[in-house]
Amino acid sequence: MKEKLEALKIEALAKLQEVQDAQALNDLRVKYLGKKGELTEVLRGMGGLTAEERPVIGQVVNNVRGAIEEIISAKQEAFQQQETQNRLQAEKVDVTLPGRSLAQGGIHPLSRVVQEIEDIFIGMGYRVAEGPEVETDYYNFEALNLPKNHPARDMQDSFYLTEDLLMRTQTSPVQIRTMQAMNGEAPVKIICPGKVFRRDDDDATHSFQFHQIEGLVIGRHIRMSDLKGTLQQFVKEMFGSSTGIRLRPSFFPFTEPSVEVDVSCFKCGGDGCRLCKHTGWLEILGAGMVHPKVLEMGGYDPAEFSGFAFGMGVERIAMLKYGIDDIRNFYNNDMSFVKQFKGV
Repeated sequence: MKEKLEALKIEALAKLQEVQDAQALNDLRVKYLGKKGELTEVLRGMGGLTAEERPVIGQVVNNVRGAIEEIISAKQEAFQQQETQNRLQAEKVDVTLPGRSLAQGGIHPLSRVVQEIEDIFIGMGYRVAEGPEVETDYYNFEALNLPKNHPARDMQDSFYLTEDLLMRTQTSPVQIRTMQAMNGEAPVKIICPGKVFRRDDDDATHSFQFHQIEGLVIGRHIRMSDLKGTLQQFVKEMFGSSTGIRLRPSFFPFTEPSVEVDVSCFKCGGDGCRLCKHTGWLEILGAGMVHPKVLEMGGYDPAEFSGFAFGMGVERIAMLKYGIDDIRNFYNNDMSFVKQFKGV
């Protein structure tokens, strides 16, 4: 048996030396060392050996197995190194080529305008307040001096979820919630940005969903002149230092008196152009002194406190500021439109 093992060793080592690829090497490993391999077949004959012969033959078997495994391991390592080298040659990178830059996004024009407006009012001491987009009828209408069946509700037809729940038509409910949370304490200086919803047909200047920013100030001895000065400061920072404002009488149920606020056309300087329809003025927001009933609903005594409120459409501001003629461009995900504002 010893001679048979030595012959097997010589045969295996000779064939393993000649092998040229990993698959052939694995085939030879199975042939000689597998469960049904030739070395296993030889070992089956050890049952007929004497007790003295078994340790000797066992040592020979270990030597044969070790020699075969050693050359197999060396061959495997050599093949792996060659495979790695071949891959490096096939996949090498020309480090002199220019790198591939990642595409950078930009801020959406609506987000940019909201941030700019927030920065202006935060600089004047205001804080940003937010509230739910699904509102109750009480906060959206009744607490703002719009009782049920009030005709002014027709201007803010909304999407009702239940008889009492609706998608808010304005961010004014945030003002009432803030007033009630203050428990009659003053001063209050907030702006309320957010999405609002109204049943409207989509066209170049209307959308069923849009953005508003409203402001509220409450304190003692707040006057209309404070409102005018605040808005004058805002438009100068938003549209340029030469921009002026004009107040026109209007009606809003939650303010009294109420005004429409126009700015002098920042494109023509008030001389008249296509943007301002040759009037020299652009309408941008509504405002007024907080109605006494709204103060009462918010927990304030109208005899002791007064305040002013204003509201503007973000899309309206953005369209004027950037010369956009169709509100639908803000929402149709046209990258060629959005890319125009990169770095603005």
